[in-house]
Amino acid sequence: MRSAARLAHEAAVIESAIRWEHEALSAPSLWMLALEWRAPIEYGALAAALPWLLRAPGGDGHPVLVFPGLVAGDLSTAALRGFLRGRGYEVHGWQQGLNLGARPGVIEACLARVMQLADRSKRKVSLIGWSLGGIYAREIAKDLPDCVRCVITLGTPFNGHARANNAWRLYEFAAGHEVDAHPRAPRLHRAPPVPTTSVYSRSDGVVAWQSCINDAHPNVENIEVVASHFGIGMNPAALYAIADRLAQREDGWQPFHREGWRAFVFPEPPR
Repeated sequence: MRSAARLAHEAAVIESAIRWEHEALSAPSLWMLALEWRAPIEYGALAAALPWLLRAPGGDGHPVLVFPGLVAGDLSTAALRGFLRGRGYEVHGWQQGLNLGARPGVIEACLARVMQLADRSKRKVSLIGWSLGGIYAREIAKDLPDCVRCVITLGTPFNGHARANNAWRLYEFAAGHEVDAHPRAPRLHRAPPVPTTSVYSRSDGVVAWQSCINDAHPNVENIEVVASHFGIGMNPAALYAIADRLAQREDGWQPFHREGWRAFVFPEPPR
């Protein structure tokens, strides 16, 4: 049998190879970025898809906290939050104005908000993050696993080089520091110790879709949808997937299934 030291060495080699592959990623092309104009179409499709979305699984009333993307605020997540409120959840915005990056005090305020919601409801909180907001959701779950029920990210680049996207310059301008300078940067690829779902799109024009892929683990998964980066939080398929994930029993998480009609809406993710 192989020794523990040998197994640890092999695991380190495999992780190193994965890191090297991810660091070689580049940002989506300018052509892909130009396709982000379709985001308003996805908002229009949301209204058309409401009869279908109303068939999505309903909730059990537990609290859900939604984090916006870079230089966006709670207004950007209003449609998502309204949909989830209609499915039976106690939904909250992050209430910190525009998301200007990991400035001093931001993560601390997010941690306090999660603890407040968990203490008030006496239940665990589900966290949803759009783009940069997903980084906050994942990191908060790592710090407060006893308060977090699950994490769902939308177009969040947690895995790979910090500049494999078309938004890193904007981030550095808004946050006032280099995109990979935060102390948490080296650990962002590690999944939280709670059920974690990454919803992503290969046609994302802002972030490299490969950087949104969770490494294999029993309680993590990746769900592919056809969406733009700026529209994924209003995309009907993404909203259905979110409702499906939130509706699971707290102690009975199972990976997303693609049998039947779902196979036509949700492509099989890469392995």
